[in-house]
Amino acid sequence: ITKVKVFINSCLRKILSIHWPDTISNSLLWERTNQFPAEEEIKKIRWKSIGHTLRKSSNCITRQALTWNPEGKRKRGRSKNTLRREIEADIKRLNNNWEGLPKTGLDGECWCWSYAPR
Repeated sequence: ITKVKVFINSCLRKILSIHWPDTISNSLLWERTNQFPAEEEIKKIRWKSIGHTLRKSSNCITRQALTWNPEGKRKRGRSKNTLRREIEADIKRLNNNWEGLPKTGLDGECWCWSYAPR
């Protein structure tokens, strides 16, 4: 996420033609360009896709991928965090559990906004 954030901020600075001696904070940069921080956008998109996945049937492969727990060792250079571990960390931060998510996802309302950090 940090590499993406740095890339986006540098592109915004180039668009506004802000060069080295002139400094501007990231929050002021986002305010001038009517943008949101990259973490918020990524988390919003992630929770939106999780909501679509949870509405699918339980035998669908994308639904099974959310709860997939890999066995064995990972290859060198691979991330230790799987999608499941990252989602569980987000859920723990929100004081919720896996059982609460599908019920909320089947309401028909856009539940991703209630979970996505603002």
